[in-house]
Amino acid sequence: MADAPVPFEVYGDGSTFLHGTKAALAAGDLLEPGFESNFRPGAPLRHVYFTQTLDAATWGAELAAGEGRGRIYMVEPRGDFEDDPNVTDKRFPGNPTRSYRTLSAVQVVGELTDWEGHSAAQVRAMRDGLAALAARGEDVIED
Repeated sequence: MADAPVPFEVYGDGSTFLHGTKAALAAGDLLEPGFESNFRPGAPLRHVYFTQTLDAATWGAELAAGEGRGRIYMVEPRGDFEDDPNVTDKRFPGNPTRSYRTLSAVQVVGELTDWEGHSAAQVRAMRDGLAALAARGEDVIED
C-alpha cells in the first residue's frame, strides 16, 4: 500500500493531473461540466475540477457524494484551465494544492489503485468543518 497523502506534495513528476470521485469510470471517459457538485447537492457546476497533488485528489475521492469507494483517476484536460479560486485564492495563496478547473472536458487516462486515504478522524473533522460552513451559509463555490 502507498504512503498516506502529503499535503502540497505534487504527484509523480508533476505532469499528471488527478481527479477524485466515487464514480466508476474507464480510460477514455470524459468528465464534463454540468454535473452536480460533490459538496453542494442540487448545484450543477460549470467547471470540472482537478489537481496535481495526491492529497487534494484523495480528499475529492473521500468527500465525493454517492455510495461506494473513492476513486482517483489520472486525467488530461481537453482545453484551457485556470487555478481553482475556491481553494487557491481563499485558502492557499500561490496554489500549493495545484488545484485547477476548466470549462472543457477532462479525459480519464487511467486509475490510481494504490493510494491510502486520510484517517477516519481526519475525514470526520473535514466533514464537520464543511457542515459548519454550510450551517453559516459560507459553503459558497465560486463557479
